[in-house]
Amino acid sequence: MLFKLPFRLLYNFPFRLGAMFFCLMLAFAANHAYAYTADDDLADPKPHIIRKLLLTAIESKKTTDSLYTSLAAVKSPSALTSGYMATLEALKAKHAWNPYYKVKYLNDCEKTFKAATHRDPHNIEIRFMRFSIEHNVPGFLGYNKNLEADKAEIIKQLGHKHYAQADEALVKTIINFLLESKRCTTAETHSLKQYLAAL
Repeated sequence: MLFKLPFRLLYNFPFRLGAMFFCLMLAFAANHAYAYTADDDLADPKPHIIRKLLLTAIESKKTTDSLYTSLAAVKSPSALTSGYMATLEALKAKHAWNPYYKVKYLNDCEKTFKAATHRDPHNIEIRFMRFSIEHNVPGFLGYNKNLEADKAEIIKQLGHKHYAQADEALVKTIINFLLESKRCTTAETHSLKQYLAAL
């Protein structure tokens, strides 16, 4: 198991995922609200729909659990859908009050992201979701070992203009987040600013 810290520390630790996901998902959301209904077809989840639902899930345990259940029922999910599942597992950790479940969901999140990136290693959205989570989870939890690899792969794919399912708004969000993370070298920062100016 990745996390072996005393439950007392985890119980008292205020996960910062809420604020992070709010910033992360603002660019994903359209100008109008989107409400999930039973009529929505999640047999083949569409990224723009899932992104809007994730925005609601940030502050809603009910939405998090509902969306997680819906995506878990998808047959043969894509790597991107698995990435969304991993993100929801991080949100389940945020919403959980029991330290055991916080640890469980963060470990599940790590495993799900590992599988998703193995299946689609060049997908910048999957890499970005994991980078965003690892950037915001405190270092003492030991959940930051993919930061450099994800950053490097994102910058590489941005340079090749390989955006996968990411639209321009999401690409801009990814670049701005990397710049604001203060985790980039001078050369990486210069490249990212060039990519942003070219959009």
